[in-house]
Amino acid sequence: MSRGVGLALVLAGAVAVILAAPLIGPVSLPFSVLTDPFGADPSSRIFWQIRVPRVVAAFLGGAGLAVGGAVFQAVFRNPLATPYILGVAAGASFGVAAVARIGVGVVILGLGLQSWSALAGALLAVAVVWLVTKLRPDAATSTLLLAGVSLNFFFSSLILFLQYTASFADAYRVLRWLMGGLGGVDASAVVQMTPFVVLGMAVIFSFGRELDLLATGSELAASRGVAVARTRTTLFVATSVMVGGVVAACGPIGFVGMMSPHICRMLLGPGHRLLLPASAVFGGAFLVLCDVAARTLVAPAELPVGVITAFLGAPFFLWLLLRK
Repeated sequence: MSRGVGLALVLAGAVAVILAAPLIGPVSLPFSVLTDPFGADPSSRIFWQIRVPRVVAAFLGGAGLAVGGAVFQAVFRNPLATPYILGVAAGASFGVAAVARIGVGVVILGLGLQSWSALAGALLAVAVVWLVTKLRPDAATSTLLLAGVSLNFFFSSLILFLQYTASFADAYRVLRWLMGGLGGVDASAVVQMTPFVVLGMAVIFSFGRELDLLATGSELAASRGVAVARTRTTLFVATSVMVGGVVAACGPIGFVGMMSPHICRMLLGPGHRLLLPASAVFGGAFLVLCDVAARTLVAPAELPVGVITAFLGAPFFLWLLLRK
């Protein structure tokens, strides 16, 4: 399959999913709601105030996770790498869980404390990995991966501690949030998530050439003029900012960052100047589609979207392991 055909398939599929998703749900909506954004009719309010912000949030979240996965798969040269591999998502999750446990509602620079705490947790995880690279400049990629695994366990234990010491209602609320979901997302959540995702992507997209070289190996990248340590740090921070914003709004949603870059790589090839934007579009549309399934499969009840992505991602993970 040529790159042009693959790109056309990704774009056409994403457009179809995004346009159809707001109309699909437990309550059927007429097409007339499209022309009545400020109407008092209940159908118009459901469409414009609930479903459209939810679709936008799902697209932004899926795009951020997919781009983060593409970055880590290139930097670590590991097909199973995701934004969770360095404990980034676990750190962001701990930050949000801590704020939820304390129950503090503060707005700083127009963003809620939940967003800032998620960013702080994600950056803390990256800071630990960066410290490992400073203490062990000759550290192999596997060393950084193991550092990420240990951070995942550490932050997970802190989250379990918060749940154990919380009331039953608070513990259950944190548990539901940890499953990843878009049920409570509204326009304000989209506004808070957008700066993190846009800023992270703006930085990452400017490193397409460097990611191509890092994917071939650190030594070759350095021989071609890439400042490997500085580039890694910049990409880690940009990805952490992006993932922190997504986790604060949607919770930790797994497997999107692993599957989307792989599928786009099969359609478009490994070049990151095309792979990164394609992964963003595909990942966003994929999470929108998963969210549609989450709110319709057991209607009128609703599944956390993280359950759907895990259900699809686990077989995909095994397929990757069994591939030649």
